[in-house]
This record gives sequence, C-alpha cells and structure tokens, in this order.
Amino acid sequence: MAYPFFFFFLSFVSFFFSLGNFRYGPIFRTSIVGQPVVVSTDADFNFRVFQQEGNAFQIWYTESLFQIIGKQSVLAHHGGFHKYLKSLTFKLVSPEALREKLIYEMDASTQESLSSWSKLGKLDAKDGTSELVFKYAAKKMLGYEESKDQQKLRDSYKAFMDGLISFPLNIPGTPFHACLQGRKKAMKVIHDIFEKKRSGNDTSKDFVDHLLEQIEKEDTILNEEIARDLVFLFVLCNSSHTSTALTVALRYLDGHPRVMAELKREHENILQMRETEGSAISWKEYKSMTFTHMVINETLRLANITPGILRKVVKEVEVKGYTIPAGWTVMVCPSTVHLDPNVYENPHEFNPWRWEGKELHMGSKNFMAFAGGTRLCVGADYAKVQMSIFLHYLVTKYTWRVTNGVERIRTPTGICYPKGLHMEISENK
Repeated sequence: MAYPFFFFFLSFVSFFFSLGNFRYGPIFRTSIVGQPVVVSTDADFNFRVFQQEGNAFQIWYTESLFQIIGKQSVLAHHGGFHKYLKSLTFKLVSPEALREKLIYEMDASTQESLSSWSKLGKLDAKDGTSELVFKYAAKKMLGYEESKDQQKLRDSYKAFMDGLISFPLNIPGTPFHACLQGRKKAMKVIHDIFEKKRSGNDTSKDFVDHLLEQIEKEDTILNEEIARDLVFLFVLCNSSHTSTALTVALRYLDGHPRVMAELKREHENILQMRETEGSAISWKEYKSMTFTHMVINETLRLANITPGILRKVVKEVEVKGYTIPAGWTVMVCPSTVHLDPNVYENPHEFNPWRWEGKELHMGSKNFMAFAGGTRLCVGADYAKVQMSIFLHYLVTKYTWRVTNGVERIRTPTGICYPKGLHMEISENK
C-alpha cells in the first residue's frame, strides 16, 4: 500500500502518479485522508471505468468540493437526470449549432479580441486567452457583457479557480474562503440575470431563455437552482480549460518553428482557396484544418488539464487478479497515460505529426482529453472550434513571439506560468 497523502499531494499530482506507477505498477492502492483509493494509470482499466459509469462506478467528489461547485451541479447528478442536463447543454453546442451559427459568432469575437491584443502590443497570454474565451461564453450563455456591467463576473470566476483545490478552511484570508466568495458573487450575477429575463426587461435571446422555457413547462424536472448551476459550470469549464490549452499552444508553437511554418501553410492555403476575401471561417474550412487538429490534440495531450478523475465503486470489481470492494474510490489518471513512453514515443516532445493518419476527432483509451463514457465533455467540439479559429487568425494576420514563460508548474486545475506567459503581438500590414 502506497503512503497516505492529503491536499499537499495535489500540487505534485503528476509526479505522484508517475512515482506510484514506477513503484507499484499501473494500478495501485493508496489513501486520501484515511479513505482507500485505487489509483489507475492503466489505459484499459481507465476506459472500462468510464464505460461502466452508472453500473459498477459512480462519479464522486469530496464534501468540500461539492460545497464549492454546488450540490445541484450537473456533476452531482446521475443516470437519466444527468443525461437530461447534458442534453440541454448539447443543444447549445451541438455540431449543428456550431456549423450554422456559433462558428460565425466565434469568428467575429476572436477577431475583435486579437485586434485589441495588437493595440496593446504586449500582454500576458493566459490573461488574454482567458478574457477572450470568457467574453464569448458569458455572452452566449447569459447575454452578459463585462464592459456594461459593474459586477465583474470574470474576477469572481478567477477567485473561484485560484482556490478550487485548496485546504477546506473557510475563514477570511484563505484560498478556500476566497473560492467560496467567488462562487457566491458569480451566482449572484447569474441569479440577477435570470430575474431580469423573467421580468421581461431583457429581450435578448440566449441559453438562459432556453432554460427558463424548460423550467416553466408543466412536466418539467428542472428547477432554477439547477439551471443556474448549469450555467455557472459551463462558463467555468469553458473559460478555464480552453484558455489554458490556448496558452500552452502559444508556448509550444513559439518554440517549434517547423510546426508554426506548417500551421501557417495550412491556413494560408485556406485563404487562397476562399472565394470571398475577408469572409468568416466556414464549417467546410474548419473541417479541412487537418494539421490544426493535430496541433490541438498534441497540445491537449501535453497540457493534461485534468490530471485525476474520481469515481466511487458501486459494486465489487475484479481487475487483473485483484478485487476492488464496493465503497472504495478509484482515481482515473488519463494524464499519466498521455505521457506513457509505452504509448507515445518520446512522450514529452511536442510533435503534432504523431497524430498523422489517426482519428483526430474522437477520444480513445489512450487519449482522454475530454474524459469519456457518459461523462464525455459535451463542449469538446465547441472548444476545438474556438481553438481552431484562434489559431487561424493568429498565424495569418499577426506577428507575435513569447518574451518569457519558460518556467511553468502543473496544478490540479491546469498548467500555470508563475511569472506569466508574456508575449508581443502586432498586426501584419
């Protein structure tokens, strides 16, 4: 049995998993606060856990994490009701919605953000990408525009993320307290928007309107508390994960001129084939971005935004000659598989060509950037479209370089650059 550990381990989660894998094999037992936990870095077993969600395994979080994310969050629900909540969000980000409307809205929003970057000349890429992604998600979900509202919603989300994985000590001055206050303030903004919509003082149409229509149906199983939590979580996941991936992509592209040249060649070819100069990216053009999707997959593989995913064992499970009793917890670790030299040659090397000839739009047991099974992220396509649009305009309309950001650390909520990832950017003449 590996040594017990507490919140401290979370700061070194990837190292811990790698050490455990080296000492005990790909599936080993440890404990969190005295509770037995089976850590899996085994691709086959990880895949099995996701596929048997709701049967042998069930999603599980600590009580303190439920306190943070909300007990009515989509993450807290199971079975049919969870599928229903996912279906509500899927209508917003489905391939049809992306193809017919969202891709054009993202195009305009991304161009506006990059133009503002070039006027600044210098900026912290993480802050810039966070603002870019958040601005569109908040407007699409809530009709919220930061420049027109005195309640700064993005600041509340930032406070929430900064304390998301912290010792659960709820007293002023602690990261956990700041996290709870960030959520409280964000939920206040969301609540006010729901009330404004309900009163008829806001005639714009967005995802909140769709949720209110569902709530008001006679046979509804949705209430407003769950609807508000759904909105909170979607904006959170999108703005945090996508912005982290974009920041990591910028760092890798800056250090790999051959990749940058191939990416630029692909996008300049799209411009040459376009019938109407200056038009927005079409769905057909997006689907043609083969090398771009290779870059995105490689970025997501190395970024490993979600290092560990917890599941409760509902009924006794047999795995490779061992028995995992009901009531125990399994921690699935896709990030360790992503860096396994038995799966990926030179796994720490940024090499988009390793994806050449492979399926680029589906996950597998060896690539779980968006989880899997019934918990597969409904916003996966949404995130990839947004990343592709960003990369298109970045390499065709701007000259840029990273000026610092070599130092980085991995936290449970993603890669962090302690001194920032600063870049210079200017629009091509």
